[in-house]
Amino acid sequence: MKRAPFPTAQPPRRVAAAADLHLWWCQNRAPDRALPELRSWLSDGERERAARFALPALERRYTIGRAALRHVLGDLLGCAPAEVAIVRGPRGRPRLASCGGVDFNVSNTLEVALIGITTQPGVRIGVDVEHRGRRLRHEALARKFCTPAEYAAFDALAGDSRRQRFLRLWTCKEAMSKATGEALGAPLRRLEVEVEPALRLAAGPSPYAPADWTLLDAAVPGDYVASVALWRAGVSADFLTR
Repeated sequence: MKRAPFPTAQPPRRVAAAADLHLWWCQNRAPDRALPELRSWLSDGERERAARFALPALERRYTIGRAALRHVLGDLLGCAPAEVAIVRGPRGRPRLASCGGVDFNVSNTLEVALIGITTQPGVRIGVDVEHRGRRLRHEALARKFCTPAEYAAFDALAGDSRRQRFLRLWTCKEAMSKATGEALGAPLRRLEVEVEPALRLAAGPSPYAPADWTLLDAAVPGDYVASVALWRAGVSADFLTR
């Protein structure tokens, strides 16, 4: 099937590809003339959700981002963007109606989005992206969400390195919580992430057993930091039905 072109000057751009992992970088900007076509790719439910945003800029960003997701999934599945059947699974996490070994996740910040797709059966993916210049109360947040070992490594740093370390830890923990569908309900304070020499989940309660997880540093453009979490969810199938 011929691929549907994305009607903007900056279509989704592949930033990583492996046998079973694909990452796409999207600019959630589009000219007014492109919006009708992008809206036509969305489901009725997605268009209703878009219409509920209080600010037009948020409605626009959601529409472009959702269309971009459908564009890359349709290309992978060999169908038109509007034909991609996206439903909400347990815990409200979006998934394909007939997954066939394909799982996806999306993270948005400012006017960009990172789309992660895995085609490895039994594996779920979570992604998270943040701008490196984001101003946040990283000192207080580190005390709240870091394990003692993480905080000791954080506290040994100086200057802006402390904020950058927290952003790395946060994107890892967010990515894992998005893979399981727990979001901010995940036990973030109990997920211990090692940053050096490579990203690794060192400890965590079920279903965050370190042996079931792979953490990756996503090489994204510009001043952003992004992490990918791959969860071999098949070993924790009971968790997915709770």
